[in-house]
Amino acid sequence: MLVPRIVSTMALGACLFAAAPASAQFFLKSRDFAGARVTGAEPGMTGPALPDATPAELRAALVWNLRAALNVAALQCQFEPTLLTLGNYNAILKDHEVELRESYVTLEKYFTRAYKNKKAGQTELDRFGTRVYSGFSTVSGQLTFCQTSATIGHDALFTRRGALGDLAQNRMRELRDSLSPWGEQFRRSVNYAALNVTPLLPPFGNNKCWRKGSYQAKKCGALQVATR
Repeated sequence: MLVPRIVSTMALGACLFAAAPASAQFFLKSRDFAGARVTGAEPGMTGPALPDATPAELRAALVWNLRAALNVAALQCQFEPTLLTLGNYNAILKDHEVELRESYVTLEKYFTRAYKNKKAGQTELDRFGTRVYSGFSTVSGQLTFCQTSATIGHDALFTRRGALGDLAQNRMRELRDSLSPWGEQFRRSVNYAALNVTPLLPPFGNNKCWRKGSYQAKKCGALQVATR
């Protein structure tokens, strides 16, 4: 009979969908932020610039930026539990513990060299870390940032140990661009600050504009309406 076969097929399909990781779809079609691989020397990719940094130091900075971004996502994206940003971030800290620690040590050495002594270098490293975190503010693009960082965090879980820097180089431009305020891919979100709204109501408090209950356009000008 066909019925058992159909039921079996449906059950198999349900299992496949159940095994797939859940993800929030905020838009009918999300903006594609994919970008070219970076080295860290590009403006804005490591947050604050790192003059005279070696390729290894720039890679370490990208790893630390990735960690900071996923930390911000873990804190600010919990409004949508299916993104799994908190659980994935905690797993990433454990799974990539060695590379994260080595990246921090590399940055320590860079700032010590750049600022001539360990104490000044540590102060500047702390400032660098603060500026990196603040650079991932999600005020304007929370939905796009949360959606993008969730996919990157998921990929980080399946990145082999020691290769988190490769993921950071491949996805940092995408992560940075996701902070921009986008809605649908083919229709930008409304920029309300750009709207030029003029008063809709007549100037009731100005007696010279009125005569026997009628508005006097000759004295106060034509009534204006909201325009864009």
